[in-house]
Amino acid sequence: MVKEVDVRGLSCPFPVIKVKKALDEGGKESILVIIDTEVSVENVSRLVRSRGHDFKVEKNEDIYHLLIKGEGS
Repeated sequence: MVKEVDVRGLSCPFPVIKVKKALDEGGKESILVIIDTEVSVENVSRLVRSRGHDFKVEKNEDIYHLLIKGEGS
């Protein structure tokens, strides 16, 4: 199962805050973060990396999908 966190239209630090909350809620599911700015991608990536999670970023037109792998994924 994948939890979706849509942070399009939000300026920093709100994307980081929303992703941090999703990570803190725990669970073993993967998290898909939908982002619309490169700055937010960089900031969220920094947070996820600092927490030791594996993730990948894909860009489709002007939208970024950052998939944070859950435990067992």
